[in-house]
Amino acid sequence: MNIRHELEGSHQPADRRFTAVERYSSVARTVDILSDAWGFLVLRECFFGVRRFEQFQSHLQIPRKTLASRLTKLSELGVIKRVPIGEGLRRHEYRLTRMGGELYPTMLALMGFGDKWLLDGRPKPLQLFHKVCAHLCEPKIACSQCQEEIDPTQVRFRDGPGAGVEDRQSERKRTRRTSDPQLLERGRPCSVARILQVIGDRWAFLIIREFFFGVRRFDEFQERLGIAPNILSDRLGRLHDTAFIDKNMYQQNPPRYEYRLSTKGRDLYGAMLVMMYWGDQWFFNGLPPVRLRHQVCGQDFHAEVVCSACGQPLKPGDMNYSLSYRMPGDTQQTTLS
Repeated sequence: MNIRHELEGSHQPADRRFTAVERYSSVARTVDILSDAWGFLVLRECFFGVRRFEQFQSHLQIPRKTLASRLTKLSELGVIKRVPIGEGLRRHEYRLTRMGGELYPTMLALMGFGDKWLLDGRPKPLQLFHKVCAHLCEPKIACSQCQEEIDPTQVRFRDGPGAGVEDRQSERKRTRRTSDPQLLERGRPCSVARILQVIGDRWAFLIIREFFFGVRRFDEFQERLGIAPNILSDRLGRLHDTAFIDKNMYQQNPPRYEYRLSTKGRDLYGAMLVMMYWGDQWFFNGLPPVRLRHQVCGQDFHAEVVCSACGQPLKPGDMNYSLSYRMPGDTQQTTLS
């Protein structure tokens, strides 16, 4: 895949494997929030209308201490808020803020990818119904200007008004994967959980991001990301084993490989662009570090998640869904809110 890109004034490390700075990145900022798999699934339950601690625990089946820490973290980040309820306001529930609510397109984008690539013949856990056009639908990722579905080979990049560099945050290197990824589906079947089982940490997301900027070789990933070689080897191996990337030997002694996204891996592009737009709005005040130009229409654009039937943006209040499974307290046709 040859994605053309123009990165004006890009930071190029000189004669050093690891760098002290990294480019501003809306995807990186967004992934810092989403890379914790349990935190992401707490957000998922919020979109299903879960509000109270006991409901979260029942649906996700995680220890109380773990759940409390995720709710606290998401509250501190501003994604959810703790609201007093009941007599004397002694009880509380958790609600999405505007910031959290605008993560809805990211959730749909990842769900659409999981439905397409990770079901292995199983039925979709969730079928969307768009009340605006009264049709069953799938999430489609489209150009905000021409509404055409986005093909990564038709997108060009350049520095945006928010471009720059920042100190590399060493604490990001300590992101840990969930010890047993299968636990992510214990609460309810979920296409988002299935993709998190593969790329549910910050490094995997950012390695995929670098593929879309044309990075192909091991040393290049190290330079761009400042990632330790053992972690990079692990993530590249995992992405290869799960068919997100292909590898080809370009040197035999010692063996060296060039890595490229598979068709499956390239299909993550749309979800990455959706995350980028959310990060642009909430971390860079709408001044994106990277501008996108759609070659089909010749316009700068951002990614939108739209209805496959009518082409209109999908919003939580406009959606109903039906489940292929049952959970206590759930109905078969419920409004996402």
